[in-house]
Amino acid sequence: MNTQTENKTQEVASKTMRISGSEAVVRSLIAEGVDILYGYPGGAIMPVYDELFKFQEQIHHVLTRHEQGAAHAAQGYARISGKVGVAMATSGPGATNLVTGIADAQIDSTPLVCITGQVFSHLLGSDAFQETDIVGISTPVTKWNCQVTKAADIPKALAKAFYIAKSGRPGPVLVDITKDAQMGQLDFEYEPCKGVRSYIPVPKTNPADVQAAADLINAAKKPMIVWGQGVILGKAEEELKAVVEKAGIPSAWTILGASAIPTSHPLNIGMVGMHGNYAPNKLTNECDVLIAIGMRFDDRVTGKLDTYAKQAKVIHFDIDPAEVDKNVKTDVAVIGDSKDSLAQLLPLLEAKSHDAWLQEFKDLYAIEFEKVIKNDLHPVKEGLTMGEVLRQINEETKGQAAIVSDVGQHQMIACRYADFKVTKSNITSGGLGTMGFALPAAIGAKMGAPDREVVAIIGDGGYQMNIQELGTIFQTKVPVKIVVLNNEFLGMVRQWQQLFFDKRYASTEMTNPDFVTIAKGYHIDAKRVSKREELADAIKEMIASENSYFLEVCVEKEDNVFPMVPTGASVSDVRLS
Repeated sequence: MNTQTENKTQEVASKTMRISGSEAVVRSLIAEGVDILYGYPGGAIMPVYDELFKFQEQIHHVLTRHEQGAAHAAQGYARISGKVGVAMATSGPGATNLVTGIADAQIDSTPLVCITGQVFSHLLGSDAFQETDIVGISTPVTKWNCQVTKAADIPKALAKAFYIAKSGRPGPVLVDITKDAQMGQLDFEYEPCKGVRSYIPVPKTNPADVQAAADLINAAKKPMIVWGQGVILGKAEEELKAVVEKAGIPSAWTILGASAIPTSHPLNIGMVGMHGNYAPNKLTNECDVLIAIGMRFDDRVTGKLDTYAKQAKVIHFDIDPAEVDKNVKTDVAVIGDSKDSLAQLLPLLEAKSHDAWLQEFKDLYAIEFEKVIKNDLHPVKEGLTMGEVLRQINEETKGQAAIVSDVGQHQMIACRYADFKVTKSNITSGGLGTMGFALPAAIGAKMGAPDREVVAIIGDGGYQMNIQELGTIFQTKVPVKIVVLNNEFLGMVRQWQQLFFDKRYASTEMTNPDFVTIAKGYHIDAKRVSKREELADAIKEMIASENSYFLEVCVEKEDNVFPMVPTGASVSDVRLS
């Protein structure tokens, strides 16, 4: 037998080998290129873990300390790498503990495949030990899910799961596998999924819609772009930059769109939304053409819908037709992949500059700088501000770091003031607003991009929701940098209580433990800073460290984040104090 024939014979044999369902799970993951997965073992998923033990050289399993941590770590990995994140758990509470991370991934369009064990199929519906209907529970927060009860169905289910998770508008998928399916036998053959009937992940862009959009943009006197994460998910950063520069359009971003274009770009006018920059919020209601690209007009961006950009013609570029006209009525909708649709738009645009219009943004920025930014970044008061911490991190990382933020005041400060020079640098919980996201997500992000500096920015409240993941850092030695901005409050809630509830600080003041001692208990280098003169050296030491590092910065207890668009207000009613 010649070598070519022998290789083909071996290839066929490897495709049709007789194996267990649990081994089929592992081999399917390998076939999809999975090299890292996050999870927590238990009885109903134990056969798969037994097979993972045999494939340790091909797949690195990361034992998190909680299943929610596994889901968030998989999210962080997916967000920075662009690959599908994988999380695994046992049945019952193991599966339900994944749900918060799955819901977070669903609303933020993060590709996840979650695998859960399930009780034997003959026990389904009997309230067996650790049985829950995870398919029913997760249906509202998954892009697709299924339950597998036969070993022979495992490869096809996982192939479909990966295809759906990563194609089109990405999202989380859950595959629930009964224990008898894991223990059963099958003739294994893996074929990647290339399509699902009735599922069209990327609608074909209509050239007439692109032309209509170009005509509106070319005729505009005061155009404005707002881009979102769809640009990053579509790998359309260069296309967006080319459109912005050719048409000379002032361009703003949602928090999940941050970093698609460098912060320092002259046409980057800042962040929109509740705590976004003054100028893009204010001038949303003065532009004559609003071009939304890969964003969904979330309520935190639009404020009061009745007054949002009513004077403007609205153009909406999006891959998901369900988002068009859902919140804001559009004049032209361009459906399709952002990379393709922006590439089609570019040659149709006239080269322009809108200097007078851009100057209006600069003038409003000067007001915001004087009233807010200067005091945040260069304070003269005694207490430390969150903003100056971000400024020092920018100086040490030169804008190359990936910033993973939790949810709250520190999140808004991180998004507003981080210097982003590289795409996929802002990893945060956007739509769901999940406290506890940042620490495990930072672990996944660092594993997904080991050559990048990853800095987690967390509040003292959210930090304690998944503080146990310090154990994952200790065991894996992943060199994540952790900064806790400690104001001894649930800061965002306290700010609202101050502004709208007559300073009735109901259940928002925190009595915190010694965070430094806890970090050292996990053998993580740790330091606490409470004075301005200590800050720069502490951050320098943290960034220079080749190991994981914990830094607690004690900031002012009752600082507020401005600008702010109060709930239910128009974006043009944005407050500076």
